[in-house]
Amino acid sequence: MHIAFLLHNAYGIGGTIRTTFTLAGTLAERHDVEIVSVFRHRREPALGAPPGVTLRHLLDLRRGSPGYDGADPGHTRPARVFPRGDGRWRQYSRLTDARIGACLKSLEADVVIGTRPGLNVHIARQARRGPVRVGQEHLTLDSHGYRLRREIAHRYALLDAVTTVTEADARAYRTRLRLPEVRIEAVPNGVPAPAAAPADGDSPWVVAAGRLLRVKRHDLLVNAFAKVVAARPDWRLRIYGGGDATGDERDALLALIARLGLHDHVHLMGPVHPMEPEWARGSIAAVTSDRESFGMTIVEAMRCGLPVVSTDCPHGPREIIEDGVDGLLVPVGDEGAIAGALLALINDDGLRRRAGAAALKASGRFDPARIAERHEALFTELAARGGRHRPRSVLRDAVHRSRGSVLDAAYALRYRAAGLVRGGRAV
Repeated sequence: MHIAFLLHNAYGIGGTIRTTFTLAGTLAERHDVEIVSVFRHRREPALGAPPGVTLRHLLDLRRGSPGYDGADPGHTRPARVFPRGDGRWRQYSRLTDARIGACLKSLEADVVIGTRPGLNVHIARQARRGPVRVGQEHLTLDSHGYRLRREIAHRYALLDAVTTVTEADARAYRTRLRLPEVRIEAVPNGVPAPAAAPADGDSPWVVAAGRLLRVKRHDLLVNAFAKVVAARPDWRLRIYGGGDATGDERDALLALIARLGLHDHVHLMGPVHPMEPEWARGSIAAVTSDRESFGMTIVEAMRCGLPVVSTDCPHGPREIIEDGVDGLLVPVGDEGAIAGALLALINDDGLRRRAGAAALKASGRFDPARIAERHEALFTELAARGGRHRPRSVLRDAVHRSRGSVLDAAYALRYRAAGLVRGGRAV
């Protein structure tokens, strides 16, 4: 099969880029795979191009390059196809509308895959008839605003399939949106086996990783670790990850560490790549988020042989961790429960090592080869049916490809009827 991924910016750094590269590189072992990056802002991909995958771009934003597109008048005009509800809308333009549309109409692929809602909408509206059209959800339906959810409900009707990274999110797509003719499958992200040897469980370190954003609740972890230190002052906590755009969260965490007198016990390590050697230096991983779209850090830690203490937040942790076997789940926002779970593993060397070994074994189900096989099976089944296998009238096709402004009110009423809007606001 010829498989094409449409990606926002293959030259940047981010979870969607990393997981797309992993999947594309694994599929390329048996298929002809390409990644079409809408934007290019540097010479080489920051994460390194996946082996065996063709990489090309549609807009060159490298100032001084011969193909620089940033000064094109069309790039100053707002996009009309890329939906306003997608958080990247301001980066798109009439020029991107045209370039993406031309690419999709000329693309000789058996399967074309979008990697964010705005690009999934492009595929639904602009891809030629024939290839299997798949929209990937790397976040969650609930994380999108009402405007984007309405767009998804309308435009995704022309896709063949939507894949989510958790079964919980797949259920949300099946029950909250009326897409009866669209295949909705949960397929988790693949995480490669680390090159480093797994952790031995002997070092007195707890490790956490993730951007220093409020939703990650590193403050909760620091407060919980103060209780750990009171009982086991020989243990330390390392938190890896870059700050937010303002640096406010990092400053707040530093102030909290100072106020609790934990400067010898809690360390903000900054961003590190690759992360695998840092996981392997620890003995326990901690995730204290209010919500997760999947939980990549959980799987990464488990692949390095660490048991994970995690909040039982939506959507991913419960689908990854077997509570009491390869990790411990605790209520969201409960610093006492977090401290208690950490101390349960810290104080019982045998339990910690058994849980670490179980985590290492269980994480094998996220091996990229296994995940690629699941995607491949879906693509093969849909391709065998002829891509757009469902009968579709020309009129209905045109309705879903059009701007659809006439139908906005109807879709708003649908959401109100489904209880997703109250008093004019999305819920």
